[in-house]
Amino acid sequence: MTEDVPWAVSFEPRAEKDLGRLDRQVARRVVAALDRLQTRDPSLDVRRLKGSDEWRLRVGDWRVRLRLDFDNHSVSVVRILPRGRAYER
Repeated sequence: MTEDVPWAVSFEPRAEKDLGRLDRQVARRVVAALDRLQTRDPSLDVRRLKGSDEWRLRVGDWRVRLRLDFDNHSVSVVRILPRGRAYER
């Protein structure tokens, strides 16, 4: 696969509910960050979570928890939470 192929983004049901509950401005920022993630924008703050197969995308005080499939170039959004609650188990 070529590096220029945009990544497909999907939302798990819980993440869709999280996005719907966000303030419109925050929701727009999250969606814009996911659009940038699709094109592999190197300026994004994306890190792998220790002890997990998930990654997190930082959007201000919000955290978008993701699962990345590098073989199929797909992103599954798991949750969208405020920083303080994003890592609770």
